[in-house]
Amino acid sequence: MRFTILLLAITAALCFNVSGCRDPEVTTYRVAKETPPAASAAAKGPAAAGPATMANTPVPTADGESLTWTAPAHWQAKPATAMRKGSYAVPTDGGPPADLSITAFPGDVGGEPANINRWRGQIQLSPASDADLTTAITRFENSGLTFAVVDFENGQQRVLGAIIPFRGSTWFVKLTGPATELTKEKPAFLTFLKTVKPPSTP
Repeated sequence: MRFTILLLAITAALCFNVSGCRDPEVTTYRVAKETPPAASAAAKGPAAAGPATMANTPVPTADGESLTWTAPAHWQAKPATAMRKGSYAVPTDGGPPADLSITAFPGDVGGEPANINRWRGQIQLSPASDADLTTAITRFENSGLTFAVVDFENGQQRVLGAIIPFRGSTWFVKLTGPATELTKEKPAFLTFLKTVKPPSTP
């Protein structure tokens, strides 16, 4: 009996000093699930990949038959580009030449008001109302074509422009340059418009 009590006492002492004779405690931790960087960016949407970039998408020009014209002798033809059907440098008195562009696009390209106001914006003029544009547009017909002609300036720069519908497309003739120089050039510009005609016109 005394031996048994002694053995139990020794066992209890060993348990206390070595392991405490207590049931082991289980400790748990919550670890966030790891997500691959690519999947994380996709989950956040396109902005996660950085600033968006604009696609370099060319604007389609009008196909099919081309209008023809005869440029004034003092206009200097410039090399054609993907956007321009015709391009000329118009000399000025001592300054940089004015620029004459001829372009064509399918359909009505937004209509006359939108395109005229686009031209106005190019020389920092505010958009004109439809009522103002009605009085600002000069119209005439020639060689079976209809022309809508505009003339406006900001005091320094001036735009002489014409919009010409032709077989499902819209042609634009625009002369941009110093206001005083285009005042002198306007008669030549209007004469030039009278030479614009469909290819089948003699």
